Amino acid sequence: MPETASSQALDTFPRLLLNHARVRGDKPAMREKDLGIWQCWTWQDVADEVRALACGLAEMGFKRGENVAIVGDNRPRMYMMMSAVQCLGGVPVPLYQDAVANEMLFVLVDAEIRFLFVEDQEQVDKVLELQAQLPQLRHLFYDDPHGMRHYTQPFIHDVRELMEMGRIHNRNHPDLLIRKVAAGNADDVSVMLYTSGTTGKPKGVCLTHNAFISAARGGVDFDRLTADENILSYLPMAWVGDHLFSFAQAMMTGFTINCPESAETVMNDLREIGPTYYFAPPRVFENLLTQVMIRMEDASAIKQKMFHFFMAVARRCGAEILDGKAVALADRLLYALGNFFVFGPLKNVLGLSRVRVAYTAGAAIGPDLFRFYRSIGINLKQLYGQTETCAYVCLQPDGEIKFDSVGKPAPGVEVKIADNGEILVKGPMLLREYYKRPDATAEAINADGYFMTGDAGLFDDEGHLKIIDRAKDVGKLVNGAMFAPNFIENKLKFFPFVKEAVAFGDGREMVCAFINIDIGAVGNWAERRGIAYSGYTDLAAKAEVYGLIQESIEQVNSELLGEGVLADSQIHRFLILHKELDPDDDELTRTRKVRRGFVAEKYAVLIDALYSGRDSQFIETAVKFEDGRQGKVAADLAIRNLKVFGAAGREAS
Repeated sequence: MPETASSQALDTFPRLLLNHARVRGDKPAMREKDLGIWQCWTWQDVADEVRALACGLAEMGFKRGENVAIVGDNRPRMYMMMSAVQCLGGVPVPLYQDAVANEMLFVLVDAEIRFLFVEDQEQVDKVLELQAQLPQLRHLFYDDPHGMRHYTQPFIHDVRELMEMGRIHNRNHPDLLIRKVAAGNADDVSVMLYTSGTTGKPKGVCLTHNAFISAARGGVDFDRLTADENILSYLPMAWVGDHLFSFAQAMMTGFTINCPESAETVMNDLREIGPTYYFAPPRVFENLLTQVMIRMEDASAIKQKMFHFFMAVARRCGAEILDGKAVALADRLLYALGNFFVFGPLKNVLGLSRVRVAYTAGAAIGPDLFRFYRSIGINLKQLYGQTETCAYVCLQPDGEIKFDSVGKPAPGVEVKIADNGEILVKGPMLLREYYKRPDATAEAINADGYFMTGDAGLFDDEGHLKIIDRAKDVGKLVNGAMFAPNFIENKLKFFPFVKEAVAFGDGREMVCAFINIDIGAVGNWAERRGIAYSGYTDLAAKAEVYGLIQESIEQVNSELLGEGVLADSQIHRFLILHKELDPDDDELTRTRKVRRGFVAEKYAVLIDALYSGRDSQFIETAVKFEDGRQGKVAADLAIRNLKVFGAAGREAS
């Protein structure tokens, strides 16, 4: 008789799940807002549904070691299916729900998917579009039955049918799940997450139970997380950050995962839940700040003056008060008034009133943006990690927050800097391998067992790690000065009017930039000034908008003057793109990282115009619409020169 799961170490996610069902079975595990009402599953409910799903899969012929693709928004049953697959010794493979069919195709073929679980009709239609190219696919399950009445293909199943089949199977084989869970091993692959494919085809990152549990345990202990936490799970399940902060840490602590009703209701749902623990990439924090600034544009003159007065106080002493440092009594009193009139209501509007700790990762966050949130009393921290490290490398200890660093190596993690400046990482949270890619695995992990991150960085005197940029992106101007595009772009994106920026300069005599405006922020600004526009392309071309963006960039130039080795990276010329960079047009990854090489190639004519001194350039660009249609956007783009500043802080040109 195999050892039962209850008597084994809690070293796999299925064993952790079954343990939560035993010790806190009546406590909320997951919530989902449906039709305006929060639905709740206890830990016992989750364990029961996972059992039904797992037994149903077993009845359908699922085998240990197989991969199951999962595609959809954050939904309790999506997470339950992930657990069910793990119970049987299989590997869940979450895909980005907004990926187009052809993007899904690569993963479905590469991961040899026979079983596929999707959320709704939209995802089913994508799969049917690819059916002829997926001869290995045997079963497609869907969660939401809306619109599925007339789908009669025999391989398409309602997940409720699967669960009913599983309950029957469980009655006939009551010990199946326990035996399958007991057979699991901490070194088994628990999930496969595909890289974003910024520079090539995505790679399947195989991460073990031990790797993710080590990362989850380290983060939980570091920030003293408990089963009483509430989180809002709204980021893509295919992203490593969601898997760590939603799935893995919930399984470690037993806290509650809350799934929003839709992408459009996230802010309302955030305010209703009032999470105690919050995680978001920099882009989300940028968007929240943009919304704040738009609201202030519409506020009365008195409210605007009050906001700006108290924000000046917050910038002066807010972060220090949060860190428990000494601050003058007068500033403390002013800050307390600001918290009553401005900061408290602002945090409430953002849904962050109850947040005890918040994290951002996925990309570098600009120091100015970082300071803003900490200055109003939100304990925002930056962590450093990658898909291959379970998003767990460095953490920022309370009271030791630096705006230009990502903290110190996390517990159990060893970090060192190679001779070429590349960050090397070793620890239990490393990937086991890239799926079917031994060549890539050998390239990523050196002979000493260190994962080569591809990031360039350095340690300061207090042992905090500073990320300069992606090692491959760090370059030099012709005068030998360092050029770090990501650093410059993050400073630009602090401004609410700038949604995206792409800087160029490696091997050139000066830095130039593409800008995407934020249509919401700039549109609001234009409407208040009576500037009419018909859409993004029209608004982006307005002389007034160019003037607005020019002021922001020149402010960045003045700040870069004080950045030492990066002082020569001031931007000399810029243009505003006629369209937004879009994942559907391959310009961004699904995690909204700029595919720099692709953008440079696609818009080579614009780069040539920037560096040849032209004051305008015509371009016509193919675009993909949400309904699958293709079209073209054409425009004459203006190009402007910018002020740059010399060593004494005077205007140089």
